Amino acid sequence: MILFHVLLALHLLAAVAWVGGMAFALMVLRPSLGILEPAQRLALHAQVFRRFFLLVWHAMVLVLLTGFIMLFVTFGGFAGVNPWVHVMLLLGLIMSAIFLAVFFGPWREMRAAPGAAVAERIRALVGVNLALGVLTIIVAAFAR
Repeated sequence: MILFHVLLALHLLAAVAWVGGMAFALMVLRPSLGILEPAQRLALHAQVFRRFFLLVWHAMVLVLLTGFIMLFVTFGGFAGVNPWVHVMLLLGLIMSAIFLAVFFGPWREMRAAPGAAVAERIRALVGVNLALGVLTIIVAAFAR
């Protein structure tokens, strides 16, 4: 039972870091960047994305790993959980796929040639992931 609580705590902390980071980036940081010149905004975006994406790599792996361990070790597999957990897993996998698409697509482009259009594509996809993350949290409330 203690293993479950440790896994759940790690799972939740990683999810909070990922979803909370996206919320901060879109709702606080981005609107605040208007006071900077365009070149400064791009430079700051590049630094923020670099650090945040490193955090997401760790959070994503931790969320998926702890989720699968809880699913199979604690609950005995998919048959041992309610449908909400299946939805939560699907949303988490979609979020992971979107992050990978951002990381290996627009983020790779931005590192090679920074530009406002590329930063906007990243912002849009992070916005989709934030919406999915919030939806996943809502679903998680029903999963127990």
